[in-house]
Amino acid sequence: MSEQPRETPSTDPAQGRETPEPQPTEVDWKAKAREWERRAKENKSAADELAGIRESQKSEAEKAAERLADAERKVALAEARAVRREVALDFKLSKEDATLLDSVTDEYAMRALAGRLATKSEDERKKTGNRDPLAGRTATNPASDDLATVRGLFGGGD
Repeated sequence: MSEQPRETPSTDPAQGRETPEPQPTEVDWKAKAREWERRAKENKSAADELAGIRESQKSEAEKAAERLADAERKVALAEARAVRREVALDFKLSKEDATLLDSVTDEYAMRALAGRLATKSEDERKKTGNRDPLAGRTATNPASDDLATVRGLFGGGD
């Protein structure tokens, strides 16, 4: 759907007649995109310079406070990871089930979920465990049954 640009008439006050205003016919989008990309790169370098200036103007106390906050955040993450692994080991969860605990932050909720996953995996192991469904149902003397079958097929006599 491309529309032809229309010329809109305007009145020229000096001459008293209408003159058409020129309208752009087509926009070069690639050139516009390159221009905006260039501007973005210039802004990125200016933002990096500003960040460097702000960093250099910070006092030692501000820098120490930022390092302390970063260290506290890392400690909190490590403690949460340790609790998740402890809960996973307590309930003997598989690696796949243990990864489900990563989204839970509350230890009580973690233990509840782990308990649920542990009982579910026990039920699955009972259903799909290594067990022979015909165990204990073997014939008393399979050799004599086979021999009788062969004799019946080939008309063997005694």
